[in-house]
This record gives sequence, structure tokens and C-alpha cells, in this order.
Amino acid sequence: MEATVTPLDSKAPTDEVLRRIAELRRRLGSRLLILGHHYQVDEVIRFADHTGDSFKLAKVAAEARDAAYVIFCGVHFMAESADMLTGDDVAVILPDLAAGCSMSDMANADQVETAWTELTDGGRQDDLVPITYMNSSATIKAFCGRNGGAVCTSSNADAVIKWGFEHGQRLLFLPDQHLGRNVSFDLGIPLEDMAIWDPHALPETNLEAGCDKARVLLWKGHCSVHTKFLPEHVDQVRERIPDVNVIAHPECPFDVIQRADMHGSTEKIIRVVSDSAAGSKWAIGTEINLVSRLARENPDKTVVSLSGINCLCSTMYRVDPAHLLWVLENLVEGRVVNQISVDSETRQHALVALDRMLALV
Repeated sequence: MEATVTPLDSKAPTDEVLRRIAELRRRLGSRLLILGHHYQVDEVIRFADHTGDSFKLAKVAAEARDAAYVIFCGVHFMAESADMLTGDDVAVILPDLAAGCSMSDMANADQVETAWTELTDGGRQDDLVPITYMNSSATIKAFCGRNGGAVCTSSNADAVIKWGFEHGQRLLFLPDQHLGRNVSFDLGIPLEDMAIWDPHALPETNLEAGCDKARVLLWKGHCSVHTKFLPEHVDQVRERIPDVNVIAHPECPFDVIQRADMHGSTEKIIRVVSDSAAGSKWAIGTEINLVSRLARENPDKTVVSLSGINCLCSTMYRVDPAHLLWVLENLVEGRVVNQISVDSETRQHALVALDRMLALV
């Protein structure tokens, strides 16, 4: 048997690593399902059975029937959701346990419980609905499930926010303030009806700043990649590339979204650019691996990053061919490594919120 290449073995030739991944993937056959998020590097995404954003991959995981192992080439919160949406007999594996999400880490259970207590004090609980973005921990998803809320992704955030207002007067939107603000504004809610809940401020400071009255309460969290895009980037790219179309992910700041020609989820960005006319020009405000892939797949168009810098998701980048090979070699030898398991109580409540997400399109 060939020697196992661990994730720390940087001396393994890339071609050999890729050849062995392909070989082991074939040996595992239908027992294996590999899911790849669009932000993964090409050397990983080439082995994915399904590619997509978090919403699409969540649906694929929920519909998986034959696989005994799901390798999620993404980040921790995605693998957690896959574990909750698959059967108990399915092992969900994250190739690198350090592949987390800084946005998800910006809302922890203690902070959210404190905010909820303050916001619902005085019998106001019935009019407040919690909604959490997919980019959150299983614990936060379970909190929303317990308290009459739902999960959303950038693909269906508008539908979930509409659903929320059908069930309450106010929303607590976790943990990305920019997605919550941009989608709520699109739905006709003015900025003056929104307020930011800062988990690091005193509760009374947040309440005095308008959180006791606002229709949409935005958790003070953000994506470290999408907040690198600035309004001036839009102006600069329009000057540099005449007739360019600017499309940005709704995790970008409000001023960027307002200057762009359009905005939408990762899946929408892919669809719009792929379906556009030959010769069209696109500046895209999202993660660089996806932008570079779209540029290669659309050679008849001009496709560039909205920013002049490479906006890379560093935690997503942790999943590399060496990690993928390592988990595959262990599976072939009968060992499951880096399994992601959500406890039964958290799973029960989180599934309530996830099922609501999957039902709203």
C-alpha cells in the first residue's frame, strides 16, 4: 500500500496527489458524496459530485440517499448543516477542522440569549421573530428553531424575511448586518426602521440607539471577504472598463450594493454572468476563486473582480487537495476522520429552522 499523505505533507507532488484522489474516489464509489462550495480552489472543486452555494448544497445533503460518507469541501457551519440534514447512518466529514467562518463566530449563544432577553422583556416576545443566516453555528440555528424563527441563505433571504413579517412585527437578523440590511431595504423597509445590535455594547446602549423600536434588528456581524469591497471600487471599475456591468453579493456593504447594477447570491451571480451575451463585461463583488472560475468559463466575456485586490476566503482556502486525500485514504482504510456531529437536542431544534428555510424559495 502506498504511504499515506497527511495534510502536513507539503512535499507530495500535486499531480500525484490529484491522481490518488481520483483513484480513491473511484474505489469508494457510490458510498461517497463530495460537496464543493463555489469558493473552493479548482484543484478541489474538480472532484465534487455537486457544487453550489450553501443553500444549494444544503438541499443536496437533505436529498442524499445512498451515500455513507459526505465530504463537505467548505467550512464548519456548512458541514454542521449537512450532518443535521442527513441520516444518522451518514458520516459528514470536514477535510480541515480549522476551516471555520469569522462571520459565524461573531454571534455566540450567550450573546444571542442576552440580546433576546433584553429585546423581549416586558411581554414583547410575541412580536419578535429571529432569523439567522446559514453562516451561523448549529447552536444559533437551534435558538431560532426554539423561538419560532428560521434559517435563510442569500438565495432565499427575501422569502424568509417576508415569512418572518407574516409571523411577527419585528425581526432579529443574525449574524450578517449587511445581508439583513440589503434584503430588507429591497423589500421596502427604510433604513430608519432598522437598528444595529452590538453584542459588545451594553444592552441599554443598544436599546437607547433604537433597538427597542426598530422593525429589523441587525446583528453587528459581517463577512471579512465581502466587506473589502468599497463604493469607490464601483466608480473605479466603471472608469476603467466602459459599459461594465457591476454585480455584487448582498453580503457587501449597503453603499456598494446601491452603486452596483444588480446583486444576488452566488448562484444568481453565476447564472447571470453565464447567461449574458457574448462580449458583455462584468465586474463581480465576491470571492476571487469564483470570479476567476467564471472568467475561465466565459472566455467570450470580460469578467474581473470588482476590487483590485484578491478577496480570498482564507478559511475556505484551508481545504486543499492534501486534506482531501488524507480523509479519503483514511476512509479506504476503514477510519472516519474529522467527522462533524451535532448533538441530538441541538439538531432537533435547528432542524425546525432549517426545514423552514428549505420550504421557502
